[in-house]
Amino acid sequence: MVYVRVVRFTDVTSARVEELLARIEEGEGPPPDVPASGLQLVFDETHGTAVVLQLFESEQDMQAGDRAFGAMDPAETPGTRVSVDMGELKVDRRVGA
Repeated sequence: MVYVRVVRFTDVTSARVEELLARIEEGEGPPPDVPASGLQLVFDETHGTAVVLQLFESEQDMQAGDRAFGAMDPAETPGTRVSVDMGELKVDRRVGA
């Protein structure tokens, strides 16, 4: 099973996304207190919004990640966090996969 923490942001700029991408590329994976198995970021430059999907292998890992990300300094996020949803991934269908 896969569990996903979905975070929505507003006030996101291209510059901020580029900073985050550089930091992710330079890093060696998630922070030690975040047992994530994957990360996806969708950025809508026109609307200045972003959706971040953080993937976890168990509900317990997702809860631990939620606690760690919830305590994160807002300056380390892409923008203003407006919502957080968490749940089990029920469908992951991709064309050609």
